[in-house]
This record gives sequence, structure tokens and C-alpha cells, in this order.
Amino acid sequence: MPSPACPRCGKSELKRIFSTFSVQKTYRDVYEDILSDRELSQGMMRDDPKAIVEWNRRMSSGEKPPPEYEEITERMEKGEWPATQIEEKRKEFSGQGESMSEND
Repeated sequence: MPSPACPRCGKSELKRIFSTFSVQKTYRDVYEDILSDRELSQGMMRDDPKAIVEWNRRMSSGEKPPPEYEEITERMEKGEWPATQIEEKRKEFSGQGESMSEND
């Protein structure tokens, strides 16, 4: 079968060029993917910080966490629960941290 002719110049010596593309999953697809991952599901049930970070990574389509959460995320990836930092960020964003003294 002969190659098709170029619609612009009429030549039949065509080269295939591939370009990059992105396919976005729906939230349902992401949830099904997470639920089908037995290791991740079990980690979530055990409150494993590594599993929480992986869940967040999948839910955010691999986007990097905001700079104010990078240290927390890095510690969780190592299996640590940085509870104090998480509580401070929660209070900061809810407006409760402004009136607290250092002794609270």
C-alpha cells in the first residue's frame, strides 16, 4: 500500500512524528487505583505516614506539595509522624495560632 501524500506539499515521503500528551484520570479512576493497591490500602488502615503521603501524591496527580509542607512530607516519607508541625499548620490556616502563647 503506498504512503499517503502530504496535504500541504503533495510528497509521499512522510515521516511519523510523535508528540507528548497527557491523560487525566478521573477521581473515580484514582480511587479505584488506590483501592486496588492492597499494600497502600493496608498502610492507610494502619495510619502509616508513608501510605498517607503516597495517597496524597496519587490524589494530587503527582504535584509537589506546597513549600510550607515539604518538610512534613519528607518526614512522613521516612515513616515519621510530625504531629507538632501538622498541628501548628492546622492552627495557622484556621486562624487559631495567632493568639496562642509559647506555653500552650
